[in-house]
Amino acid sequence: MTELNNPHFYNFLAEGNIVCNIQAKDSHELIEKLSGRLCKTTPGLDKKEMVEAVIARENIVPTVIAPGLAVPHARMAGVDRMLVAFATSSEGIDFNAPGMPLVKIAVLILTPKDDPGLHLQVLSALAKDFQDPENIERVARLEDATAILDYFTTGALKLPSFVRARDLMTRNPLTLQESDSLHKVIETFAVEKAKTIPVIDNEGDLRGIVSLEDVLKFSLPEHLLWMNDLSSINRFQPFADMLKSDEETKLADFMSEEMVTVDIDIPAVQLAKLFITHKIDQILVLENEKLVGLVNMKDFVLKLFWE
Repeated sequence: MTELNNPHFYNFLAEGNIVCNIQAKDSHELIEKLSGRLCKTTPGLDKKEMVEAVIARENIVPTVIAPGLAVPHARMAGVDRMLVAFATSSEGIDFNAPGMPLVKIAVLILTPKDDPGLHLQVLSALAKDFQDPENIERVARLEDATAILDYFTTGALKLPSFVRARDLMTRNPLTLQESDSLHKVIETFAVEKAKTIPVIDNEGDLRGIVSLEDVLKFSLPEHLLWMNDLSSINRFQPFADMLKSDEETKLADFMSEEMVTVDIDIPAVQLAKLFITHKIDQILVLENEKLVGLVNMKDFVLKLFWE
């Protein structure tokens, strides 16, 4: 695993790996060109292997981490340190990311295969630095590699020392309100294909969670759960009774208050422990007691072992 002795981003950015106003019709062509640039400046790299690895990752989910900013990346065997290629585009490049503008800054990152957290540290630092769209526009207008290096040297963009919950969470997650009706809950589960949804009150404070299991439990009287043979209930009568009042029944009546929450700055390794010890597939992330995101176990595992 790479030791992060030089945590400033400019330490990984060589002038020869910077391309201003790159010409590329789409993300694949851009990845091809930046991979070629890295191969020219770094002996021993296999361009074909690199391009295939980065595009395979890109095909899962486009790596647009902020409006106008994409960070295509891959972890590769044989890479012993972080390698970075940087490109700007005044016109913008299509990364096939619905709802996002064209990409004007692209940062291609290769990290060692045995260092699952390094690229996440870079993503966190870049997302923080470029959270203001004006920063992206300003850098995209810089005319040469020296100016781009000066930008990062002056700004001293620093990689965090470890990955936190904020680096892995899904921001602004889907929520329901405790005053929502059972009808709305069922409709939301059907439309969103979710299994568990956080519940908030009118002030935005976290109140609990609701799952499909909670809906089922609410629909079946408890005494039926002790019966071995339910064949006499041949027309789903308990469910029918529940649906008769689905507009009047409020989520607060059947949601669960048992949930696992963490602070936004908790080390990400703690999340793995919580997933295992609590046997859950979702952890809620709080900042100043307000829900700001969630970490799904599937996404967590993929980001560590695949992305």
